[in-house]
Amino acid sequence: MPLKPSRGLYLYLEVLKTALDDDILTNDEASILKVLAIAMGVSPSSVGAALDIARGVDKSPIEDKEKYSTHHIGDASTYQSALVAALDDEVISEDEWAIIENLRNLLGIQADQHALIEEAIRSMSESDENGERRLERLERFNTVCPYV
Repeated sequence: MPLKPSRGLYLYLEVLKTALDDDILTNDEASILKVLAIAMGVSPSSVGAALDIARGVDKSPIEDKEKYSTHHIGDASTYQSALVAALDDEVISEDEWAIIENLRNLLGIQADQHALIEEAIRSMSESDENGERRLERLERFNTVCPYV
């Protein structure tokens, strides 16, 4: 069954292409992609077709990327979920940083929005058993992928 064009599919495909830049999809990258698929409404049964599109095997149903580049309510929450997923695994690779940074750019997350998301992550960490490690990795992310 062919995939139907949607903003969620467009964003997922763009992030998936970033994940596949090195032709390897790690478990950590797959975790972030799973969170994104759920947040963007890409069903588990569509992930294989999306992989084929991202790899260039099949043609993308997305014809007009500009149509999907507007901001929507929930973008910040989607970005926060992906960022937390990246922060919660033990080692964050450069590939994972690239995925998160690409998502941040695609969603148009501004510095003030990122600051609010960062504050939410910091406040969550006080009551979370992974909180301290998450904050250490958040500081590393801010160093590796700063706002310019």
